[in-house]
Amino acid sequence: MKLFTQLSTLVSKIALIAALLGLTACASTATDTDIEPKKVKYLTYVKPGQPMPVTQFTDTQGNRIDLARSDNNKLVVLFATWCHDSQRAIKAIVKRDLANSENIDLIAIGREENKASLDKFAKTYGTNFPLIADENRAIYSQFANAGVPRLILLDGQNRIVKTIIAEGKQPLAEVVW
Repeated sequence: MKLFTQLSTLVSKIALIAALLGLTACASTATDTDIEPKKVKYLTYVKPGQPMPVTQFTDTQGNRIDLARSDNNKLVVLFATWCHDSQRAIKAIVKRDLANSENIDLIAIGREENKASLDKFAKTYGTNFPLIADENRAIYSQFANAGVPRLILLDGQNRIVKTIIAEGKQPLAEVVW
C-alpha cells in the first residue's frame, strides 16, 4: 500500500510539472543541463517605420513570393506548429478568412519547421495561404529572439506598421493597420 501511495504522489507531481511546462512552451527554452525551461525575455529587433528585412521567400509548394510585387498591406505570421498560441492564431486567421481579403497579402513562416511539418499542419488547420519553412531561424532571427506567434503588419510599401506577440485567447485583437 505504501508503494502505491508513493507512486500516486510521483504521478501527480509529474502531471503538474507537465502542465506547467505546457503553459510556457511557446516562450521558453531549455538547455541540456536544465531540468525546467527558463523564461526568456522577448526582444523585438524591428520597429514601426522600418522596411521589412526580407521580402522574398519560397513557400512549401515551391512558389516564389516577392512582397514588393504587391501594394497591399501584408500580414506576416511567425509561428511554430507545436505551439498552442500559434495554433490558436492560425485558427483565428483561417476563421476570419484573412487570406482571401482583397487588401491584405498573408504569409506564415514556420520557425524551426520543415516542409513535411508545415504540409501536415496546413492539412490539419486548413490553411489557404503560403507557408514558408524556416528550419534554422534564418528568417525569424531577423525579427526577434524568442516568442511565437508574432504578427508583423506591413503597409503597401513593406514598411513595418506594428509587431504583435499574439499569445492569448484573442490573437487577432490588435491586427489593425
